[in-house]
Amino acid sequence: MSRRISGMNFDVEILGTMIHVEKATVTINDSTAAAQTRGITDGYVDGDVTADVEYELDTKNFNLLSDAAASAGSWRGIDPHDALFYAKADKEEFRIEAFGIKLQISDLLDIDGKGGSKQVHKIKGFVTDPEFVRINGVPYLSADDTRHLLG
Repeated sequence: MSRRISGMNFDVEILGTMIHVEKATVTINDSTAAAQTRGITDGYVDGDVTADVEYELDTKNFNLLSDAAASAGSWRGIDPHDALFYAKADKEEFRIEAFGIKLQISDLLDIDGKGGSKQVHKIKGFVTDPEFVRINGVPYLSADDTRHLLG
């Protein structure tokens, strides 16, 4: 048996800095739907697509992003960035790239008076670049989807 990929194997690069995330999620929302003729399915129609990203960071790693915010002059002033999620364990490898992520702070503070666990901060973002998302180097969107958008 070989070692398999787990959350511990992931390295995440945000704003050019390797960040340890407690949790990260990339969600693709694709509105492609079945087409109907007289109420009967008859092919499909392409729909709009969006992608959302969410990071959960402890305070130490949140402060690394805070340095980027200070350089930008504000949190809202941080330019959209590309993020890389990469894991390798023995023979398995997995890579997600998300392009043009615009960050938004979600849950800045969530205090549990009992203690017993690290403070976690949630940061959300949304993909703004037509290059969108690549999964193991393969684009999610087709060349037809991005025609006239990518140079």
